[in-house]
Amino acid sequence: MKALLSDFDFDLPQRCIAMHPASPRDHARLLHVPGQGDFAHCHVYDLPGLLRVGDVLVVNNSKVILARLYGKRGLAKVEFLLHRRLKEEVWEAFARPAKRLRVNDEVVFAEGFSARVATIKQDGLVDLSFNQIGEVFHALLQRHGQVPLPPYIRRAQVSADHTDYQTIYARNEGSVAAPTAGLHFTPALLEKLKEKGVGWAQLTLHVGGGTFLPVREENIEAHIMHAEWGEVSSEAAATINATREKGGRVVAVGTTSCRLLETASDENGRLKEWRGETQIFIRPGYRFKAVDALLTNFHLPRSTLFMLTCAFAGTDRLKAAYAEAIAKDYRFYSYGDACFLERNP
Repeated sequence: MKALLSDFDFDLPQRCIAMHPASPRDHARLLHVPGQGDFAHCHVYDLPGLLRVGDVLVVNNSKVILARLYGKRGLAKVEFLLHRRLKEEVWEAFARPAKRLRVNDEVVFAEGFSARVATIKQDGLVDLSFNQIGEVFHALLQRHGQVPLPPYIRRAQVSADHTDYQTIYARNEGSVAAPTAGLHFTPALLEKLKEKGVGWAQLTLHVGGGTFLPVREENIEAHIMHAEWGEVSSEAAATINATREKGGRVVAVGTTSCRLLETASDENGRLKEWRGETQIFIRPGYRFKAVDALLTNFHLPRSTLFMLTCAFAGTDRLKAAYAEAIAKDYRFYSYGDACFLERNP
């Protein structure tokens, strides 16, 4: 039986959508969903007790850029969310309102900082050819860009968002949305995990603006994922392969790490050095090869991220876990709480 979009719907009260992160970060609540048996209510700082000596945590070290830009086309205001770089001066971006834009329109963001609409695509996407490149472009983006908070965070930005919406280990710039499961880590938690004997491996997957796009096809098989660029270093692959060979579990921190691990592994779950774009769409019926457990936030209904976690834990079981989380007033989405999923056998 084919999975339908309506299979992944659920009602979420507005009160459950987090507007601000937990403080300290690792004091966010954590719902433990084992492969079988009862759920357990914990906090992220309890994670060392849920992991085993010899497990490895695999994190996404991509760094969020100030990807939201507000400009003017004549007197009309236009908002852009940069999606991915196509050339040195050309970025693919989501525009709002996109319908009013025409090819060759000039959009001015600030004095000396503008872009020309080079191409108009579907789903509100356009290609912007900027008048600046390199370090100058980067400096202007730092000055005039805003933190690309998700659209469901309905409040004005505050200065704390610049650090709150970034993992403490972010290193490689390129994401336009945070790999949010990693937002829960603190230096103290990392030290406890190290003392426990849990390994650590870093990958890079630049999260694109497509992560916010709704699935419009009732038959989810017809949905096309937006491409995202990622990289698995030879060092990371060696660490993860050695963990598996010794009987440890590969624990993905976030759906982005999970997607990249599954993209870069062979049928036996063995990784190799890898670099390129992935459009992998993981939904129920997918056979996981590389990931044994998953630390992830609570996701939007009808989203590809919710579908991935349903594939991992089982749709009925994950829906039951989400119902439990809602009943217990867990906080959802990017700044919300987390769940620790062990693969359903």
